[in-house]
Amino acid sequence: MTTAPETPLRLTQFAHGGGCACKIPPGELEDVLGSLMASAPATGDTPLLVGLATGDDAAVVALPGQGPGPARAMVSTADFFTPVVDDPYDWGRIAAANALSDVYAMGGTPVLAVNLLAWPRGVLPFDLAREVLRGGLDVATEAGCHVGGGHSVDDPEPKYGMAVTGLADPGRLLRNDAGRPGVPLSLTKPLGLGVLNNRHKATGERFEQAVATMVALNRDAAAAALDAGVRCATDVTGFGFLGHLHKLARASGVTAVVDTAAVPLLDGAREAVREGYVSGGTRRNLDWVAPFTDFGGTDTDTRLLLADAQTSGGLLVAGEVPGAPVVGELVPRGTHSVVLK
Repeated sequence: MTTAPETPLRLTQFAHGGGCACKIPPGELEDVLGSLMASAPATGDTPLLVGLATGDDAAVVALPGQGPGPARAMVSTADFFTPVVDDPYDWGRIAAANALSDVYAMGGTPVLAVNLLAWPRGVLPFDLAREVLRGGLDVATEAGCHVGGGHSVDDPEPKYGMAVTGLADPGRLLRNDAGRPGVPLSLTKPLGLGVLNNRHKATGERFEQAVATMVALNRDAAAAALDAGVRCATDVTGFGFLGHLHKLARASGVTAVVDTAAVPLLDGAREAVREGYVSGGTRRNLDWVAPFTDFGGTDTDTRLLLADAQTSGGLLVAGEVPGAPVVGELVPRGTHSVVLK
């Protein structure tokens, strides 16, 4: 009697969403957080340099009691999500790179991370969780960031990420609200991660170009931006290119004009859109930005790709970064936050 080979576990089948596409829709989040923060009193003796008001990637506080030498600020963030790929080691690497990216997007250097793990112990072998944590540790080690423990819970749905603390020069932060008219826009990673991940979840196909893009740290891009004197940037994750660009333009009081033909896309991304592998998160992103965007004659597939919910995407920089394509420019504020050409 021949025994059928055991079917390998597919982590993406244990999650209702995938990666940053499972974020709460940005409009709903802003409605809730805005009402809370409007009544929140200032607390503590440490100045909050960057908080919720500008929609930035991380919070930043000035460090008190510093002696001689350059001033320093502390950058704090947390990011976790459901499986975006089936391979547990790759998922760990992607989630760690994504969490570290928030510090790089503020112009900071990650120093310490702690793991955030939710695991269905009665459903998935805990050996897989070890692989997830190993992937996170390897990427943090690559970044020169300590991993000092973390927190875990027994949960019906697997989730993994990190809370990360970093250091930055308070006079050289990368912020959402520092964009100025006349500055070019650069994008350091191609778009299309969301639709390729969604296709992977639906079919099991593996897209090496997507994995390589997601595990790549934004460290060098952030350093190049700072060296070029850039002061305005954000990373492109779950709210999509258009969502994060809208937030940057809104906070800076400018309009962003995008040359859609110049926006880089991953191989296979347009095909995945044509074949319907578009997440609900991407469609919610597009609905959210529609009132603030002049789409011009842009076709539906391109609009979806520009709103595609990225996981561990690149930096969107108000300035030129060596090796990164220029995809548009900032102009004086007009009727819309974003204009597509």
